[in-house]
Amino acid sequence: MATGADVRDILELAGGDNDAGPISKKDIINSDKKKAKKATETLTFKRPEGMHREVYALLYSDKKDAPPLLPSDTTQGYRTVKAKLGCKKVRPWKWMPFANPARRDGAIFHHWRRAAEEGKDYPFARFNKTVQVPVYSEQEYQMYLHDDGWTKTETDHLFDLCKRFDLRFIVIHDRYDHQQYRKRSVEDLKERYYNICGKLTKVRATTGTEPKIYIFDAGHERRRKEQLERLFNRTPEQVAEEEYLVQELRKIETRKKEREKNAQDIQKLITAADTNTEMRRAERKATKKKLPQKRETEKPAVPETAGIKFPDFKSAGVTLRSQRMKLPSSVGQKKIKAIEQILTEQGVDLNPMPTEEIVQMFNELRSDLVLLYELKQAHSNCEYEQQMLRHRYEALLKAGGGAAPQGEGPSMDAQSWPSADDIKTEAKEQIIDVVGAPLTPNSRKRRESASSSSSIKKVKKP
Repeated sequence: MATGADVRDILELAGGDNDAGPISKKDIINSDKKKAKKATETLTFKRPEGMHREVYALLYSDKKDAPPLLPSDTTQGYRTVKAKLGCKKVRPWKWMPFANPARRDGAIFHHWRRAAEEGKDYPFARFNKTVQVPVYSEQEYQMYLHDDGWTKTETDHLFDLCKRFDLRFIVIHDRYDHQQYRKRSVEDLKERYYNICGKLTKVRATTGTEPKIYIFDAGHERRRKEQLERLFNRTPEQVAEEEYLVQELRKIETRKKEREKNAQDIQKLITAADTNTEMRRAERKATKKKLPQKRETEKPAVPETAGIKFPDFKSAGVTLRSQRMKLPSSVGQKKIKAIEQILTEQGVDLNPMPTEEIVQMFNELRSDLVLLYELKQAHSNCEYEQQMLRHRYEALLKAGGGAAPQGEGPSMDAQSWPSADDIKTEAKEQIIDVVGAPLTPNSRKRRESASSSSSIKKVKKP
């Protein structure tokens, strides 16, 4: 009786670890695959040391394929192009002569072409586009095109060159006969050509239609080229001066925008202060008319102050009255520190008992302090700009060789025009820029801190 080893030996199957076991169905069915695997197993060679991987791939590969000479797309799917081979005969090609209709010298060339296309025109001749240069008669020239600066022969020579070189006026100017005719520029040639074209289209147009006439402005073209030449022939000193002037112009524009913004901010502060005082007066009149019982029961509405806008707690649920005294996040740290410093110096508690009247009055006090701080800051900015402009004016007078006017008119008295010594003694803490350069962020911060400290000192004095 044959065992599993005998059957494997007959079918040329590789023996496993358990050769003595029974033969399964897989051993008989997959016999062809195992033969193929056994046949494809070949020896592989290692890459020699010192040789790069790219060079070794060109010499040898595992599949013994030749190195690729052209890039190929081996992706499977709809992208693979299959050759559509039919049973028809191959169309014959023939070496035949042809002539290009775009050439007028009668040159004959040869190329390969299908035999069925013999006798047809050259297919690339349709790409030869030519400019339609107008042609005029002797009568039209004498009636409409006559010009004292141009003769008939010179005009004919110009139109002949325009037709030959397809209106390439630089080439036309280079090939123009300057010895026989007057020396002309490119602008003169263009002006003469387009004037004639415009007159001919206007004359040949049918009645009742408005033809499109092209006008060439020779004067504008000459000025444009002169400006380009001047721009190209600038010296390095002139280029540097122009860049400096552009930078100064940008500085002037930024200063102007800053002044306009400061003026708008000051106007907003003034209007806010006026509306705040009017609202206070109206509230006081309204509270005097109210009864004391209603005053205890009703919650007084927090007025919308100009300095600080405290949020209204109108949500449902229980809220603490002390939350109304919290400063909103829109108030900056500098303003908060200035408020705390003034309150501590005046002996006011930073966290008082939050009753109805105390909360309202404490919020009003802090909003007034912020408004005062902003007004002081705006006032110091205006004083600084005024002093800066005065010093610039004095520097310009000294540079021009003149003297500052003193008492020459009703507007130039001692109060409106102080001397330079008085200005220096008044503004020791301020930084004066004679040249008038815009403020840097560091100088602005120093000036703001100095103005805030001076405003605090003024408030502290009785």
